[in-house]
Amino acid sequence: MLEGLYSAASGMDAQQQRLDAISNDIANIDTTGYQSERIGFESLLNNSAGSAGAPGVSVGTGAAAVSLGPSQVGGPVTQTGQPLDLAISGDAYFQVRRGDGSIALTRDGSFQLDAGRRLTNAQGQPVQPPITLPSGVQPSDVKISTDGTLTAAGKKIGQISLVTVPAPEQLTQVSGNLLTPSAASGAVRPASGATLQQGALSGSNVDLASAMTQMMDAQQSYDLSSRAISIEQQMLTIANQIKK
Repeated sequence: MLEGLYSAASGMDAQQQRLDAISNDIANIDTTGYQSERIGFESLLNNSAGSAGAPGVSVGTGAAAVSLGPSQVGGPVTQTGQPLDLAISGDAYFQVRRGDGSIALTRDGSFQLDAGRRLTNAQGQPVQPPITLPSGVQPSDVKISTDGTLTAAGKKIGQISLVTVPAPEQLTQVSGNLLTPSAASGAVRPASGATLQQGALSGSNVDLASAMTQMMDAQQSYDLSSRAISIEQQMLTIANQIKK
């Protein structure tokens, strides 16, 4: 009977993690380049010793939520007309250097210049490899080709590199639209087939209607698990009364 309590409790925990992930997705529906998190479930086992009459039988205790990584569905492309805004077409990422020196990947191409005229993202994290606009060159003077080549007055002034990993669905979300490689994702490598569009941005790929439907489903599943715990408690009470 205790296995029923364990199963219901683990079900509540799994659905709570699912709700947290969906809530985070909805909160980032307007975050440029954001990729929604996919959640799956795996079976849990309490023990594999079994009962005295059935040695070796595994006793199940419900399920646990597991992250399946960021969704690879592309977000909508919005025209902005800003010369340093870039949208990616294809499976690829920009590289930026975080404050701790580590490299993060992102599809957020809303770039700007810092005090040193370096190309950075909206959080001030410089693009990698570094790109610095020469003195006197204004953002409106910059032309960015589909392969990431930056030119001004016909002269090349930099190159934006697009990268990917062998298993992008295994990238780890660190904050907002920033991702980092993991052992499961594989090492960063140059992307092939992806192109850039100047004066545009890749939006969040969160589908609000789908997210709300999933949230209602998770809430109902959570409530059912909660009710199952109440029923199990009532059964334990009855069993104790009969024993007395």
